Amino acid sequence: MNAPNEKLTLKTNSELMARRTAALPRGVGQGHALFAERAENAEIWDVEGGRWIDFCAGIAVVNTGHCHPRIVAAARQQLAAFTHTCFQVVAYESYVELCERLNAAAPGSTPKKSFLVNTGAEAIENAVKIARAATGRSGMIAFGGGFHGRTMFGMALTGKVAPYKIKFGPFPGEIFHVPFPNALQGISEEDSIAAIERLFATSIEASRVAAIFIEPVQGEGGYVPAPLGFLRRLRTLCDAHGILLVADEVQTGIARCGKLFASEHYGVEPDIITMAKGLGGGLPVAAVVGKAHIMDAADVGGLGSTYAGNPVAVAGALAVLDVVEEEQLCARSMALGERMRTRFSAMMEQFSTIAEVRGLGAMTAVEFCRNGDPRQPAADIAAALKTEAAKRGLLLLLCGPHGNVLRVMVPLTISDAVLNEGLDIIEASLHALNA
Repeated sequence: MNAPNEKLTLKTNSELMARRTAALPRGVGQGHALFAERAENAEIWDVEGGRWIDFCAGIAVVNTGHCHPRIVAAARQQLAAFTHTCFQVVAYESYVELCERLNAAAPGSTPKKSFLVNTGAEAIENAVKIARAATGRSGMIAFGGGFHGRTMFGMALTGKVAPYKIKFGPFPGEIFHVPFPNALQGISEEDSIAAIERLFATSIEASRVAAIFIEPVQGEGGYVPAPLGFLRRLRTLCDAHGILLVADEVQTGIARCGKLFASEHYGVEPDIITMAKGLGGGLPVAAVVGKAHIMDAADVGGLGSTYAGNPVAVAGALAVLDVVEEEQLCARSMALGERMRTRFSAMMEQFSTIAEVRGLGAMTAVEFCRNGDPRQPAADIAAALKTEAAKRGLLLLLCGPHGNVLRVMVPLTISDAVLNEGLDIIEASLHALNA
């Protein structure tokens, strides 16, 4: 029995949503009207005790699963030692160790250097700074459909207006966009390369372009992998004009695509790599890794941030790299991707609204169009699937310029049983929507 003045503290999702609406600006979105109480591996339990299979992984963050015991233990151990000194004031070995490991793991034989920041967007901003410092140039090229963050340069580089750019302009100048290769949309590698060449002829001379930014697999753009030869062609083009190639691996990195970095699939050595998300296993840490002579271009004090490389997050990141290696999560990612795409391809045989199944490693997409026609994107069908699956206990998220792409972001540690349970829910939901 409760004491006379004790109030019940039971909460519901709807009550918390009401408080959220009153306290937060409407610009902060939310994919599902739920509040987490606890999570483990690929499952979340909400404040009402409901169990949810998580095919979102915090937007491809917890590649190592929610609350991996190795990562939790590493963070707890660091919490007991110290939580902050600011690395630029008093340094600590773990920051250096993480940079050493990232340097050694980054693709290519050129010596590397790294530094840590807090978020993917902050990594992108710093990549812009370094590219300009190293080249003495100002222009940047990115791709339509690409997503590079919500800071000003991140938004400027992003090739998707809604909801990221609406009302926020004007953006920094000398940012140019070209089409990303997409066979379903009829955009070839040749089309993309030709568009860059047209930019050089009509908008900005090649000698003023500092860098080309590319996601090896577009995230918000629809989980579209770059064709295998495309990054090599970009590398050749960049080398011909003294332009830096920047691989945005914020979402594709840390085993998500079946290699520690997706760039490894393409046999190219980027000049700069940005990463975040999976690096911290749920703790906020990001990094910029690049060729040493390029990374040294900024003057002393030009790089850094008060909280960058927080020691607790760094401890988590070191544990993440251990888990990826010891649990062979790159191989697991490839196996998961093959299993999911095989299952979705079988669903494509049943449902004419599925226009394409694609992906690299575990990064998997299902695109919905009316009668499978890519000229008729069906955002309503994708949204209905997301809603129906949630009714059955599965959390999904969508992406793509038209919001018609299901992106599957399972933790790489997900059990086969939970994976199959989630895929069964998707198939049952599609049957329910087509009944």
